Amino acid sequence: MIPFTHLHVHSQYSILDGAASVKGLVAKAKGDGMKALALTDHGMMFGIKEFYDVCKREGVKPILGCETYVASRNIEDKKDKVDRSGEHLILLAKNLKGYRNLIKLISIASNEGFYYKPRIDKKILEKYSEGLVVSSACLGGEVAQKIMNNAIEEAEETIEWFKSVFGEDYYLELQRHKSDDPQRNEDVYKNQVLVNKVILELAEKHQVKVIATNDVHFINEEDADAHDLLICLNTGKDIDDPNRMRYTKQEWFKTTAEMNQLFADVPESLVNTQEIADKIEEYELNSAPIMPFFPIPEEFGTEEEYKGRYIEEDLKEEFKDGAFERLGGYDKVIRIKLEADYLSHLTFEGAKEDYRYGDPLPQDIVERLEFELNTIKTMGFPGYFLITQDFINAAREMGVLVGPGRGSAAGAAVSYCVGITNIDPIKHDLLFERFLNPDRISMPDVDIDFDDDGRQLVLDWVTEKYGRDRVAHICTFGTMATKLAIRDVARVLKLPLPEADRLAKLVPEAPKMSFVKAYKESPELKREKNSDIPLVADTLKFAETLEGSVRQTGVHACGVLIGRDPLDEHVPLMPTKEEELYTTQYDGRFVEDIGLLKMDFLGLKTLSIIKEALENIRLSRGLEVDIDAIPGDDDKTFELFSRGDTTAIFQFESPGMKKHLRNLKPNRFEDLVAMNALYRPGPMEYIPDYIDRKHGRKKVEYDHPMMEKYLKDTYGITVFQEQVMLLSRHLANFTRGDSDSLRKAMGKKIIAMMDKLKVKFIDGCKANPKFIEGCEQVRKEPDVLIEKIWKDWEAFASYAFNKSHSVCYAHIAYQTGYLKAHFPAEFMAANMSRNLSNIVDITKLMEESKRMGINVLGPDVNESFLKFMVNKEGDVRFGMAAIKGVGAGAVTDIVKARESGLFTSVFDFVERVNLHSVNKKNIEALAMAGAFDSFGTIKRAQFFASVVENEPTFIERLIRYGHQMQLESNNAQQSLFGEVMSAQAVKTPDIPGSPEWPKIVLLEKEKALIGIYLSSHPLDEYKLEVENFTSREFSLKDLNNNIEALRGRELTFAGMVTESREAIGKTGKHFSTMTLSDYMDSHTFFFFGKNYVEFSKYCKNGLFLMIKGQVQPRFNSDQLEFKIRSIELLSEVRKNNVKSVTLQMSINAVTPELIQEIESMSLKNKGKALLRFNVWDKETKSMVSLFSRNTRVEMTHELENFLRDHDLLTFKIN
Repeated sequence: MIPFTHLHVHSQYSILDGAASVKGLVAKAKGDGMKALALTDHGMMFGIKEFYDVCKREGVKPILGCETYVASRNIEDKKDKVDRSGEHLILLAKNLKGYRNLIKLISIASNEGFYYKPRIDKKILEKYSEGLVVSSACLGGEVAQKIMNNAIEEAEETIEWFKSVFGEDYYLELQRHKSDDPQRNEDVYKNQVLVNKVILELAEKHQVKVIATNDVHFINEEDADAHDLLICLNTGKDIDDPNRMRYTKQEWFKTTAEMNQLFADVPESLVNTQEIADKIEEYELNSAPIMPFFPIPEEFGTEEEYKGRYIEEDLKEEFKDGAFERLGGYDKVIRIKLEADYLSHLTFEGAKEDYRYGDPLPQDIVERLEFELNTIKTMGFPGYFLITQDFINAAREMGVLVGPGRGSAAGAAVSYCVGITNIDPIKHDLLFERFLNPDRISMPDVDIDFDDDGRQLVLDWVTEKYGRDRVAHICTFGTMATKLAIRDVARVLKLPLPEADRLAKLVPEAPKMSFVKAYKESPELKREKNSDIPLVADTLKFAETLEGSVRQTGVHACGVLIGRDPLDEHVPLMPTKEEELYTTQYDGRFVEDIGLLKMDFLGLKTLSIIKEALENIRLSRGLEVDIDAIPGDDDKTFELFSRGDTTAIFQFESPGMKKHLRNLKPNRFEDLVAMNALYRPGPMEYIPDYIDRKHGRKKVEYDHPMMEKYLKDTYGITVFQEQVMLLSRHLANFTRGDSDSLRKAMGKKIIAMMDKLKVKFIDGCKANPKFIEGCEQVRKEPDVLIEKIWKDWEAFASYAFNKSHSVCYAHIAYQTGYLKAHFPAEFMAANMSRNLSNIVDITKLMEESKRMGINVLGPDVNESFLKFMVNKEGDVRFGMAAIKGVGAGAVTDIVKARESGLFTSVFDFVERVNLHSVNKKNIEALAMAGAFDSFGTIKRAQFFASVVENEPTFIERLIRYGHQMQLESNNAQQSLFGEVMSAQAVKTPDIPGSPEWPKIVLLEKEKALIGIYLSSHPLDEYKLEVENFTSREFSLKDLNNNIEALRGRELTFAGMVTESREAIGKTGKHFSTMTLSDYMDSHTFFFFGKNYVEFSKYCKNGLFLMIKGQVQPRFNSDQLEFKIRSIELLSEVRKNNVKSVTLQMSINAVTPELIQEIESMSLKNKGKALLRFNVWDKETKSMVSLFSRNTRVEMTHELENFLRDHDLLTFKIN
């Protein structure tokens, strides 16, 4: 049998066209004994680095390639049909130079040549031809196309051109896809036979070798149907569409034997694949870090000066233990030395600042900084720190709010001194080796938080400094998740939507879900695999095959690459949608391995809220607050945390956290740090113990006296990984590297490493005289105590938290707490501005504002700005830009016009604002949202009415009036007597006399424009019903988020129908759906069978309903649902359910006047409900209950309002 290598292979990175995973392809090649394998995805190189790594790991030679599209004319032509896609061509990298040229070609194709497809042309191909092996591709290739068009001479010219450029590295490709489908044979195989015949003739004539390929798109023959479905998804067609694109189903990864059988008559075509495989050189893609050059001021020093100052021996002495050689020798190390010295200079200058460590520096600070700087230097990373501090300090200068630091980077005192972080690691016992450990050389990883708006400013600054061709986003791949695979396949197979929804909902909600996991956790889903309904079984079968397929590309939310050289020398690039920056074609897993510097630029919403709050304070109070200079021991802030008033406080706003805070009563920053670490699954059980120890209800105990030093802050409870690291050094004299290895071994349960370190720990403790002395002091056996400490640490490791994270999070939480405690309205306004599109959050924030005594007022042209703001009374006022249809430009012009004085009327408004920017659409939206309500003269409906039918609306006449007044005013300035005349010439338009819209209409219009019901809620009219007849402690939100906790509960909800639908299911039976909304959320209910007959009449938008039911498992399922038992119109609830009304009053309030009032109101509202009285006497603490024998009432809105508004009465129902 002739050895064979596949050279035309598509993986799932030929998006929605290839169905083969990279691992699957390599595994099949290896299993078949193939020594090499190519990957040639369409037009892009998305999978190349993953493919390279998997091949290396599996011992298969990787052949890196791409099936490119070559423009018929050139890449500048992007007009006609002929320019749309281009002819197919296989390019394979023969060596490192070829790989670099391939990267260049693919980057050009994506960024300059893209027209329907990424395209190159022959001119560019010739320019970057060195090191490439080329083959003529499939029927879509230029040679095949010309043969099929009977242009044989042109085909020969094409062959001669490629031969002249690539010589013996140009091959002609043969493919044979004989199918069971006659139509496929007609369309494809018949053409392949024709093309192959001519290719063999031309190959001989022009002395070009032929190769056999199979245009691989999936792995095994049985995957053909799943691949066919993928093509339907890609083209948006149904499986039964006769005109859709189809493959021959022969495109599987054929074995060497299958290819030998297929091309037995052309054995040289198999031999030549091996020839290409042998031509391919082994080359390395991975590289040591290629750090961008940071420009160091010349007055500090230059490389040339340093070369004159330090000889090789000097540097070898300074960069010991193999660091000199590891870092690349003299030329590389001299640069690192210069960068390290400059970093040292910046560090010590920063350290001496009064707000850091002061001048002179304490000796322990000097030692810590020197240790860190030396580690950074010998690891080769001073340039990284210089680049990072540079753009962070630039960000601060631009007014961008920068986070205090995130993660282990906060453990570096150097980071703190140069301004990368804002947390003092020495004060908080944070450890540098969590960040950089000389025992494991890897790139530092600094995650930097910026306010959302500032992130782009910093990116622009970095791009400007280092060059657009050296900065790029990192791509991500969206894969077909379990639920999505079911829905996608169901759509193509035409499985009815309710059935598709049902199957998708059987997949458990959990991270990293897969079919394997889902079948384990959901027996019902597993049962559906063998469903009697073939369509259901097929949906799951194909979805399982396609799960994990790459569905689309995206851009990493925060990852950014900064290169020393143009990035397309190292990684293929593509454009970024609606951005100047490029995006890599390799994802984040691979870019650092090839030596590129990756930075995480994170946009943190909380920082945007802080920044917005500071701006609100400046505008409303005229105060400039420096958030980094607030006192760290503010009583008012700790009181806020102690009350659990932490709605909208970063990381501290969950109900459970609030409960613990009220018990803990934190009074120092360390308590917030500890709570942030403890409030997680696992360590949560220690919170009561922590609280009891803090308040002296439990004794603080230490296993060994030496442990107090590092456990004192957490009352003897081990909370942080850093505590274990410090204690291992303190008790057993571990080195810094050993202590970090211990953290890693325990956290990741690396048994071999733990066993080794345990021996070291036992020996270290026994060899430490202070440890032995402490054991005697507490009368404990050293061996027993060592074993206990080690066992405790092992148990603790599973939930231990990184203290650097906790300190950084607690720092931001403290800042938000400070703002909420001292500037509550400004802080809440900032939160609302940043959560405007989230109805649940906005509702929660408005509830919290109400609780705090802050009113949230609608938009107003005299008080509103762009965003939410605080008015003179200390209430929050909606921003005008929050109204749909009102742009930022219009708001800016309104605010500008208001600078000369508040508007006195709507007429004054149109006389003064710029009516080109504040146009009809803006004014309509302002009127409908109530922004003119404060003038008090015109109701909202009147703006949209006409004085006479079919004439212009009041708004149209108002705008015409405004234009005339502004024109007259301009003319008047040019005329001596103009002012008097203009006032007489233009008359204010008459106001139509139409009534205001009904309340529900008004509220719906308001919601449509500002996203929420603001002036009131439609359900407010049914306040009595909601308060007395529903399960008040629960809302529809609980059915969506926490239904498991409600299992078996009988509940009643009230709400408004906001969506409804009636349809016919796959069985031909009718069903209906209804979405019910309450104050907090919405929930959709389905009605089938008897329930449809009984309840479908309620599925009408705008109905107000009360529903009763029970949370129980669905029919034939483990999943819970709220099963509705009864539905009642809310408007009927009072009449049907109010059996008695009890009035409650003090005996001192009972006067003839009060009795007269009650009697009069009762007679006006006669009904069937019993009238009761509870009269209490405060002095004797007794109460008398009475009822009226002759008067019964109906609880009308009139009676309800009377009782609610009366100062001397309260009431209850039933």
